[in-house]
Amino acid sequence: MIEYFESVPGVTKIRDGYNPATWMLEVTAPSVEAQLDGDFADIYANSSLYLRNQELIKELSTPVPGSNDLYFPTKYSQPFSVQCKACFWKQHWSYWRNPQYNAVRFFMTIVIGALFGLIFWNKGQKTAKQQDLMNLLGAMYATVLFLGALNASAVQSVVAIKRTVFYRERAAGMYSALPHAFSQVAMETIYNAIQTLAYTLLLYSMIGFEWKATKFLWFYYYIFTCFVYFTLYGMMVVALTPGHQIAAICMSFFLSFWNLFSGFLLPRPQIPIWWRWYYWASPVAWTLYGLVTSQVGDKNASLEIPEAGNVPLKVYLKVSLGFEYDFLSAVAVAHLGFLLLFFFVFAYFFIYLSFSTTVKILWLHILSKNIILNI
Repeated sequence: MIEYFESVPGVTKIRDGYNPATWMLEVTAPSVEAQLDGDFADIYANSSLYLRNQELIKELSTPVPGSNDLYFPTKYSQPFSVQCKACFWKQHWSYWRNPQYNAVRFFMTIVIGALFGLIFWNKGQKTAKQQDLMNLLGAMYATVLFLGALNASAVQSVVAIKRTVFYRERAAGMYSALPHAFSQVAMETIYNAIQTLAYTLLLYSMIGFEWKATKFLWFYYYIFTCFVYFTLYGMMVVALTPGHQIAAICMSFFLSFWNLFSGFLLPRPQIPIWWRWYYWASPVAWTLYGLVTSQVGDKNASLEIPEAGNVPLKVYLKVSLGFEYDFLSAVAVAHLGFLLLFFFVFAYFFIYLSFSTTVKILWLHILSKNIILNI
């Protein structure tokens, strides 16, 4: 650089020990160009250095005869399995270093579990009267909906933040979207399994259900799948919306319908026939079905109904609530179906739907316009 600029007529030579960068900025200043009555860009374009550089660029740009074009067999440097392992390890440390999210989740699990356990203390095997059965149904309804909705709401801000980080890392070509989605769902599932174990032990012992392995495992299974599909539902809504604020509004709308058609406020036989399809589309209804039926659906005891006498418990569950014990395996499979549905929707839109700043502004404009119209 020094040699080139010193070769230009009229440029002051550099002094010994002087900073070359400072000297270069001084000799190429506009005031120096005015004194030289020339343009350094034109001087360079007519110099021998420019011609040598052009010849070098041409030489380096011409491939060697017989050589092949540069080719990579895959888009990413590592195979899919390695990407999944790396993303899972990354999610593990990310969740481990986020004690606010996980500590609050487990704290609320213990508090809500103990609270509902005290409210419905030892009501698990009291099924002699209709009111006892409805108390048990209410206990299952409360234990499922409260903590499930809390999981769906809490995970949204976490997913929204991680999605922003993922956009940056995907642009850098570090990994594809599917391993990221797999790893986040897997990490949430592990934490949900631990959360469910603590919640189940509290509720099952305090409510006083029958201590049989099959009944306990059924109870754990339905609570666990319930927490997972609530979490996946919250993640799915975030993948469909530009931010967790809008996702919270959309999520609450459908949670209201899940609550209404859960089978507690209005049993399935009493729902109008043209609305019963939404009962089957509500995952909370399936969970309530599975919990109640797995615990008391196999009992042949009689149930006392005011002003109607005694009826077999199985008959009342089938006629009045629409619960059949023989349908329990189908209910278990339906839970897996909801899990797969929410996961695939989350993964698909997480992969193929990217929210830029323009899309976010459009969403906010539409949302604010609808709020103004409603007001």
